[in-house]
Amino acid sequence: MSAIRKGQAGTGVEQAAIGTITVLWVLGVLLPILSLLVISFIQGKGLGFVWAFSTKAYADILVDFRIEIVLRTLRIVAAVTFIELLLAFPFALWLAKGLKPGWLKSTLLILLVVPFFLSPAARTIVWRSILGSEGLVNIFLAQTGISPEPVSWLLFSEFSVHLGLIGPYFPSMVWPLFISFSLIDDELIKASRDLGADAFTTLRHVVVPLALPGIAAGLVFTAIPMLGDNVASTLLGGGNVALIAESFDDLIRAMNYPGAAALASLLVLAMLLAFLVARLVLARRQAGEGGIFAEMQA
Repeated sequence: MSAIRKGQAGTGVEQAAIGTITVLWVLGVLLPILSLLVISFIQGKGLGFVWAFSTKAYADILVDFRIEIVLRTLRIVAAVTFIELLLAFPFALWLAKGLKPGWLKSTLLILLVVPFFLSPAARTIVWRSILGSEGLVNIFLAQTGISPEPVSWLLFSEFSVHLGLIGPYFPSMVWPLFISFSLIDDELIKASRDLGADAFTTLRHVVVPLALPGIAAGLVFTAIPMLGDNVASTLLGGGNVALIAESFDDLIRAMNYPGAAALASLLVLAMLLAFLVARLVLARRQAGEGGIFAEMQA
């Protein structure tokens, strides 16, 4: 009886914990998102609202110049995320499977943590001294005779914004990949090689399928924070490359709260669509692997 009572008490504590977490999630995550959606469909008046249904905020975004900002932001975020994946994938694979434990590996892991403790502005402003008209790159080009005149598009352009976003979000892509690669059993890779598979075949049919959750997590952890980044566009865009985060600031300063809520709602919708696409791809991949194993067992 005492064991049964202890089990029931433990179950009650677990249910209470789950209920508390659910309430906190609803209050801290779901309720603010629903509030944004509601505010986006009402009219603003100064610091207050006119509680009348309206789609004016969405119409202003879709027909105004802000739709160009939304599309530009999505394009830049997609491009930088893809570049991050291309750079981080081989590095994380080498770090997890190719580099033996030691001081070098520990140092690299520490260096991947350090950027999270640095100011985003401090990590970005350094590019001005490198890409500016009197920066290191233009000095090198002038001294070598490659370009006697300063290259103007290196700074305050989409190129500089792309470059400024790559560094800060590189660890966000590396860590999920590194964890996924580390969890892959080395015996599976050895077995693939013993069966005659070359390195590319092993990578394609063993490593990549097992690392898909880490790849999906890296894409999410990189792209979503980047959507709200306004440091690179402000410091390196020079007002020529406006992104969504700057539009939020402009709308809030203008007290256009329905417009800011509508822009945020579109951003949340874009993230949900990206999540659903990633989940669908993973589900199809897992279903295909399940079918293969079922055929092998039959």
